[in-house]
Amino acid sequence: MANDTNSRIIRVGLLGCGNVGGALVPLIEQQADVIEARTGLRLEVVRVAVRNMSRDRGLTFGDDVLTRDAYAVVADPDIDIVVEVIGGIEPARELIMTALAAGKPVITGNKELLANVGAELFAAADTNGVDLLFEAAVAGGIPLIRPLRESLRGEPITRVVGILNGTTNFILTKMSEEGAEYGEALAEAQELGYAERDPTADVEGYDAGAKVAIIASIAFGARVVAGDVYHEGISGITAADIAVAKRLGYVVKLLGIAERDVASGEVAVRVHPAMVPLHHPLASVRESYNAVFVEGDAVGQLMFYGRGAGGAPTASAVLGDLIDAAVNLSKGAHGSLGSFAKAVIRPIDETSSEYLLSLEVADQPGVLHAVTGAFAANGVSIRAAEQEGIGPDARLVFITHLAREADVQATVRALRELDVVRHIGGFIRVIGS
Repeated sequence: MANDTNSRIIRVGLLGCGNVGGALVPLIEQQADVIEARTGLRLEVVRVAVRNMSRDRGLTFGDDVLTRDAYAVVADPDIDIVVEVIGGIEPARELIMTALAAGKPVITGNKELLANVGAELFAAADTNGVDLLFEAAVAGGIPLIRPLRESLRGEPITRVVGILNGTTNFILTKMSEEGAEYGEALAEAQELGYAERDPTADVEGYDAGAKVAIIASIAFGARVVAGDVYHEGISGITAADIAVAKRLGYVVKLLGIAERDVASGEVAVRVHPAMVPLHHPLASVRESYNAVFVEGDAVGQLMFYGRGAGGAPTASAVLGDLIDAAVNLSKGAHGSLGSFAKAVIRPIDETSSEYLLSLEVADQPGVLHAVTGAFAANGVSIRAAEQEGIGPDARLVFITHLAREADVQATVRALRELDVVRHIGGFIRVIGS
């Protein structure tokens, strides 16, 4: 029970009661006494907006709690804080803007919204002197946004690299550990509920892209939106690619990468498969887990690891934000993200990496000379090379030194024009070497 008999009740309006909202309500009830004892505040969910009022959520609400009218929840003068977990851009944007204009703090887990119009929402929160908190929008239950916006606010962060999508990490784990082909691993992920019936947003990198846009914005103080992110998914990764990477001492992961060039101030944001050396901390992140690797000039390297999705972990992140907002509201304070500079985006062609290229080639003299000539002509230096198989089944595998994306793409085009190159298989970037 609470230590203070004069505890203040904070009335919460919840927009959406699906996977996350349905886990948040009982979590608030379970933790209410502990929260009250520590903060002197009693959290109570008093209005819940849902699309389907007849759906059985395993929760018991009073007759006056559930409503289909989300705008009525936001406009209710008895509501102190609004929690938005309905997703999408509209009507979520309008509902959040209305709540902020009314002086109500908002908690959201809406990555799509923040990755597209986050700067507008942050400015509205500052203008109205209230919190807009969104820990749950990136990496589920992993505390990442708060460390970036608070603990590391004075840190010159140069790079953030993360496994930000549990679906793709599960698929790639199955392919790496069991030798499964992409289609088999995807089917298993769908059967287990890790992948949607239409998995496009996950497997083509759009989900991770929204998250890396938010991360870049907070880490670098720049306005980065989802459209700034280069996307490349995992649907083209084969069991043969995985096997080559494994033999060379790497695992393949779908990574979200945000980098800032200290000299120019340019920001590069991208999502693509990458070969990660086995000694790198991200290499050991398996199945549906997420992890984010942060690099800064002063702090060095940090890694955040845990459940990146799921109702309970995400609800835990929402509750943490809700407690912060309630405490700030009771003190008449709020946390500001500050101003965001216009981001100068470095296009993918101007980024640099190491690359793996796998070529099926003809069994005839002069092949190696012709192939390496294409690399040299485009200024791409080869770090390692090996031949797989002999005769007509021969395949050449190359790993480059650090090279510019545009130069490597030009090399690939030149290789396609060679009569001795039958097929270009693996084309995977390498990080962490």
